[in-house]
Order: sequence, then C-alpha cells, then structure tokens
Amino acid sequence: MTKPLSSPAEFVVGWGTLALINAGLAQGKSRSGLGWFVASLFLGRLATLILVLVEKKT
Repeated sequence: MTKPLSSPAEFVVGWGTLALINAGLAQGKSRSGLGWFVASLFLGRLATLILVLVEKKT
C-alpha cells in the first residue's frame, strides 16, 4: 500500500519529475521535448501513456 503525500510540495516535485521524464521520452522519439514537457504538466500520466504508444518520428 502506498503512503499518501504529506505535503503539496511532494506532489509538485513528483509531477515535475514525471514531466521531465516525458520530455526525455519525447526527445528519444524525435518529438518536441519542450512541447511534451508542457503537455505533461496538464495531462500527467496520460501523456506518458500517449508517448509510449506513439511511434518514433522518422
């Protein structure tokens, strides 16, 4: 069982970390890292799922 977040700061750090990971994933698929970083701030885990499912740009 996971421990609930004890402060809003932990939530912000986690969300920001996920956005950075998604930016790296996007760049690895030849997509805009900055664009996906911003999209991840709004979409969160849904952006991760989308990035995993899209194909690499040629």
